[in-house]
Amino acid sequence: MLDVLIKNGVIVDGTGNPGYKGDVGIKNGKIVLANVGDQAEKVIDASGKIVCPGFIDAHSHGDLIIGTEDAHLFKTTQGVTTEIVGQCSLSMAPVAPEHLTDIQNMLSMGTTFFPEDMKNWTSYARWLEYADAVPKTANAKMYIGHSSLRIAVMGMDNRPATQKELDTMKGILREAMESGAAGFSTGLIYTPCCYAKEDEIIELAKVIAPFDGIYASHMRNEADMIVDAVKETINVGRQAGVRVDISHHKMLGKPNWGKQKETLRLIHEARDEGIRVICDQYPYTRNMTTLNACMPPWYFEHGFASMTDKLKDPEFRRKIRAEMEDPKTPYDNYYLNAGGWDGVYVYLAAKTPEAEGRFITEYAESIGKDPWEAFFDMCVANNCETGGVYSAMCDEDVCEIFKDPYCVVGSDGLTRTWKEKGHPRASGTFPHVITYFVKERRIATLEEAVHKMTGLTAEFLLVKNKGLVKEGYDADLVVFDYENLKDTATYSNSNSLTEGIDYVIVGGEIVYHDKAFTGATPGRMIRHNA
Repeated sequence: MLDVLIKNGVIVDGTGNPGYKGDVGIKNGKIVLANVGDQAEKVIDASGKIVCPGFIDAHSHGDLIIGTEDAHLFKTTQGVTTEIVGQCSLSMAPVAPEHLTDIQNMLSMGTTFFPEDMKNWTSYARWLEYADAVPKTANAKMYIGHSSLRIAVMGMDNRPATQKELDTMKGILREAMESGAAGFSTGLIYTPCCYAKEDEIIELAKVIAPFDGIYASHMRNEADMIVDAVKETINVGRQAGVRVDISHHKMLGKPNWGKQKETLRLIHEARDEGIRVICDQYPYTRNMTTLNACMPPWYFEHGFASMTDKLKDPEFRRKIRAEMEDPKTPYDNYYLNAGGWDGVYVYLAAKTPEAEGRFITEYAESIGKDPWEAFFDMCVANNCETGGVYSAMCDEDVCEIFKDPYCVVGSDGLTRTWKEKGHPRASGTFPHVITYFVKERRIATLEEAVHKMTGLTAEFLLVKNKGLVKEGYDADLVVFDYENLKDTATYSNSNSLTEGIDYVIVGGEIVYHDKAFTGATPGRMIRHNA
């Protein structure tokens, strides 16, 4: 007898092929399609519903809150059953106890707490002991973040790594790969990752090559220098012989809209050359990260507390303002990308909560200050632990990138807590792909969209036995009502449950049904190549 039988659904199997009416069985955590029969301990009538593979989040920061109720809310309620974490150079391991404060400052953009055990996560294997033990409603694979790696070995120093330091980083990364890490990530706008030159990145990427590891990069620039940044990212793949995922690919700032025609051409040429490069994307025209991204990163070399002290000096404020207003200042300038303070929305400023949910100009007007002074004062009050949403992209670019055959879907959701304001991508990315690209824009069929969120992601990012409704594959499934599917998350109400998702099943166990968790936590940490 089957454990679960899903009857009469329209099966969209993750291959991109047309959906078909049929039944799906589950036995011992695996999918059964042959000789399904009609007997099961649990029967689900999916008449009029879509049955598809569980969504695979190609770009997640879920390791920062793994095992928490917030983690379950952000991922499972939108149908995510597997997430690729440790992105943008930020991962929860490795940790050096002497640099614990530095790494916690960096990771605070994605979490509100740090477990007491964190000081012991000196290796990936040791972190896995924690991650394996906490309750999970989704599976996860993790990259090792370059900022985390660098902080563990050399703190926040703004300089090239010595040969001894590079060798130490290589050793830590090698141990992680041997223990099942998925690869290596960079966030080349964030400190201290941005202090590294290309040769350091290449040398570290070579470590993951024997394991068929993946190099995922939040590139050095996504605005005026984006073409050069794509070339650098591809070259890491070329020189190190590794797979490459260009993270959350987008064109920031109106002067750069349309450049995806060149960047996508570079991706196709690289693939013709034999470099296994893809990109991931979230389906929104606003991006999100720390408000520190507005300021030149070299000022953060001694950490957040040091930068906070600098910002108290009026002369320093005048200097940094001039640099931020100058498009020639060499960094990915999120202030300019958003078109100024009118386009910068505050989602996190815990010490100045009156700023949250407002654009900088609105906040400044409400307190009777110049926007620059309001911004700097807010940074000081919050020890530079802030978050912003930036109006920097356009629909046409987002749609063209999505349609590319080498693009998959990743939320890039910063999921600190369900109670905080944030970006709708954290709780709504995957249903929004369907409502936005399929229903509203009509640039993809449902089958094509599901393929980019399941089977194609599993193929490109080596998530084995997942991503397809196929005999013997892991029974990670979503049952949803296509006509009534609606992502309710907005910029003003960013954390909101999706309408229309009936069931989420992980490893053959129902974890979510009718907007309620069942209490089952079958999610697991996936070892790369296991």
